Amino acid sequence: MCLRMLVDVYRPSACFKRTAEERRDQLLSWSRADLPFFAAGACHILAYAFMETYPTAGFRPVGLWACEARDPSHVYVTDGTWAFDHDGWTRQSELLSVTCAALPHADSRPRTIHVDLDTFCARHYHRPRQLFAFDPWRRALRYVARFPTPDEQVGTAPS
Repeated sequence: MCLRMLVDVYRPSACFKRTAEERRDQLLSWSRADLPFFAAGACHILAYAFMETYPTAGFRPVGLWACEARDPSHVYVTDGTWAFDHDGWTRQSELLSVTCAALPHADSRPRTIHVDLDTFCARHYHRPRQLFAFDPWRRALRYVARFPTPDEQVGTAPS
């Protein structure tokens, strides 16, 4: 399920979990390729960079909360149909079904996030920009720019 290049299936963030060493060593974590970096450890940065890039596109940041969890395990953006995260564009329904299949014990539920990035990080045990090895903002903006714009994506036919 973690090989999108072979089969066009969403790869949940659980496929890219950081090692214990990557959690301790921010330079090691930073040195990962963009996809695993934004899947595990910087998904919230990517979501907010998307929101800054496309503020009027009708998307909102959403967290996936495991049953009874205080903090979300993953953050992405969605307009209710399309979702954007580390794996690029995916139908939100596919993102949710594949994630739930990968982590059935978590019983994850999406919830809209209504606060800015700094407040979100402070409230939900997510690393703020200044605590990464380097500021991840420009890296996130470059990653967002690799993909079709929301206008280009929303106009595509369902898969």
